[in-house]
Amino acid sequence: MTVTKTMTGAADEQHDGGAAHHYWQGAFIGDEEAGRRLAGLPAAVEAALATVLETETVLAACDALAIALCDPAHPVRARLAAHLPTGEDPAVLAELGALLGRRELTRKLRRELGGATPGRLNRADPRETVYEAWAPVGLVAHIAPGNASTVAPLSIVEGLLAGNVNILKTSSADTLLTQHLMAELAALDPSGALAARVVVLRFPSSRQEWLRLMCAPADAVAVWGGEGAVEGVAAHVPAGCRLVEWGHRISFAYLTGDAWSDAGTLDALADDVCLHEQQACSSPQVVYLDTEDEGEVFAFAERFAAVLAARPPAASAAPAGGPDPAEAAELTTTELVARLEEHLGLTRVFAAPDGSWRVMADTRSPLTASPLHRSVWVKPLPRKRLIATLRPMRRYLQTAGLAGSPSDIAELSRTALAAGVTRVTPVGAMLESYAGEPHDGVYALQRYSRRVAVQADPAAFATTACLDDLVRPVELPLPTGPLLGKEDVQGPARGLARGDAELYFRSGGSTGAPALSVFSYDDYDTQMHAAARGLLAAGYDPVGDRTANLFYCGGMYGSFISFFSVLERLGGVQLPLSAGPDHRATAEALIEHGADTLFGMPSYLWQLLHAEADALRAYGGLRKVFYGGEHFTQEQLRRLTEEFGIEAVRSITYGSTDLGPLGYQCTESAGGIHHLHADLHTMEIVDLDEDRPVAPGETGRLVFTTHARRGQNLGRYLIGDLGREIPGRCPCGRHAPRFELRGRTGDVMRVATYFLNYRRFVALAGEQGGHRGELQIRLDGTDARERLTVRVEQAPTTDAERLREVFLSGYPELRSAVAEQLLDLVVEAVDGASLDRSPTSGKLLAVVDARR
Repeated sequence: MTVTKTMTGAADEQHDGGAAHHYWQGAFIGDEEAGRRLAGLPAAVEAALATVLETETVLAACDALAIALCDPAHPVRARLAAHLPTGEDPAVLAELGALLGRRELTRKLRRELGGATPGRLNRADPRETVYEAWAPVGLVAHIAPGNASTVAPLSIVEGLLAGNVNILKTSSADTLLTQHLMAELAALDPSGALAARVVVLRFPSSRQEWLRLMCAPADAVAVWGGEGAVEGVAAHVPAGCRLVEWGHRISFAYLTGDAWSDAGTLDALADDVCLHEQQACSSPQVVYLDTEDEGEVFAFAERFAAVLAARPPAASAAPAGGPDPAEAAELTTTELVARLEEHLGLTRVFAAPDGSWRVMADTRSPLTASPLHRSVWVKPLPRKRLIATLRPMRRYLQTAGLAGSPSDIAELSRTALAAGVTRVTPVGAMLESYAGEPHDGVYALQRYSRRVAVQADPAAFATTACLDDLVRPVELPLPTGPLLGKEDVQGPARGLARGDAELYFRSGGSTGAPALSVFSYDDYDTQMHAAARGLLAAGYDPVGDRTANLFYCGGMYGSFISFFSVLERLGGVQLPLSAGPDHRATAEALIEHGADTLFGMPSYLWQLLHAEADALRAYGGLRKVFYGGEHFTQEQLRRLTEEFGIEAVRSITYGSTDLGPLGYQCTESAGGIHHLHADLHTMEIVDLDEDRPVAPGETGRLVFTTHARRGQNLGRYLIGDLGREIPGRCPCGRHAPRFELRGRTGDVMRVATYFLNYRRFVALAGEQGGHRGELQIRLDGTDARERLTVRVEQAPTTDAERLREVFLSGYPELRSAVAEQLLDLVVEAVDGASLDRSPTSGKLLAVVDARR
């Protein structure tokens, strides 16, 4: 399959067999070529479905197109405006752009398919090795209406969000707006995946052979139109193919006595009638009054007619700018019949002299379709007869606009839904919608998807949270733009809109002043699910493990709250103790409630285990430790295993307060090695001194781009950590990239003209000095020279002088600085409680720079 695009982003045109008014997988083609390709449609579909379409690919391209459509000066908008129907306001492109933004489409995905990446085979229940996902049905054939220019492209976008290949028919009378809009969308996807899944043809319904070729290989056929249109297409739908009908619907308003007496209600009702000249399915065609009194019906109709009369004349909001001859004839006929029935006392008609509006009061309750164009029926319908009157028309009902007291609205909503209505709104908001709203009683994305499941062997897949991780790497759009630092991200975050800033966290402040980070609840939920999957990969067992959450809590610090949320999503047993100063009480709680798994900071866990070593060793029930925020030394890990019988010690996650979870360990990972959360982020590694990529395997600055955050630009973010990429596929079988943490940029100190690394001191102390506790470096300035003090946690075997010799002999740069009398080196053994820590998170401050 070949996808062709020009350098400007528009699709190429092939002039074969007439005008090139068909768009086929990236190219504009004529009738002759379209006919040839239609004959080979099944093979083209199979080739496209052989590759996976990442949801992020669709979201990124749609968001870029939305930005262009909302900018009146953007060249993309100018190009598309040339293809609008005659008389169509170019503002409709901005309205379309508002629907294609990342925020709206992500909300739609969450509402309709339960998440922002619905196609990934994740565990349906973390406690079971059963994996579920929403899979595309395959090929969706869309038959677009001829009276709504934006419906066709939106229908294709829905098909793309569900991962389908899409072929769409537009009317022969339509412009090429949909074709060119899809070409612009495809041009915003460098991978070509979107172009490969889109075909737009323009031909008349009389061309039945093309319609048959479109529908024959389809797995779902979506039809927009009335009963005649649906019947014409249904004849070509093969057995087993899903027919999705988006037919014409009737909507009505229902007013209680208190409401119809209110002038504000009449104004709101007039808004619903005049907006789009009743051309929308949700426009009211009938106004029902909760009464049996015919006099009240006639009186209301007269009052409402006066409100309509005061409205400005119709603009060209209707697609054709006004009724066509057939519609004009229907308007005249309906009004004349109603006037004739006035002589029987059944009706009363109030109409504009120029025929621009009409209100027809009718004493009979059954639903009657309106001829539209500001034509409204007013009828009596006491609520006790509402179901009996409306249920016969249940196949055609859509929106009920209600006006009344809160108790009336609650009661009438239930009654209207029972009668067959699929949507209830306030009067005045009947044409409004929200992202992810069901359409005609169903979710479109679910109609274009299949719910699929895989059952796997619990023993073989105990640590596999997502089957897709074992199949292929996630391919997200490549990051672009400048590198960003914390000041570029955290400052603008304070000005986020309310819906984007719902949850506030502060960092632990271990490498500087605590920084503010904000999240929407949707983004937080996405990240907690990702962290939960990472914990499963690391060997956490939500069925068997009994977990004590010992992270610090309070002061807007996020660790305790986040891992509470993670365990909640895993369904794991949790003791939410948090880190506290009373180690004895904590140990007693662990023993009393049978905890076997600890979550917490290494520094706190180390203090707890040694303060209550006798009791916890006698208990003997601790099996797993999951830590975050800091690292255990190799000597500390040895003691955890040998003295406390702990079987597994792994990173609980690698992340940051502002970016959330970035990496996770699997059972084959150790130390600072992690897999990237590749469904959330892309990672780059740039040189320590220059903003360029490092050579493979070299250590550099870690740069992350987050694709799943609302309202914030977290692209190419320098997190302040150092790392290197681990080549090759992990023995665990996952395709997610691996990297090894190599410290923080702040761990490298410029001291006495030399660059010294904190982690080098830690390694020397543990490997050659036998030190098992914590270590902190303090830098001071003296009158003569700088002083570097290594503060180590006091233990019975601690020998400060020996450690000093280890540092000097094992670190040549340090030895040179001391020999040249540029630096004083001091080693102090101190009580662990006296080491400087972050007041928020409890993290050990690795380097305390007191030089001024």
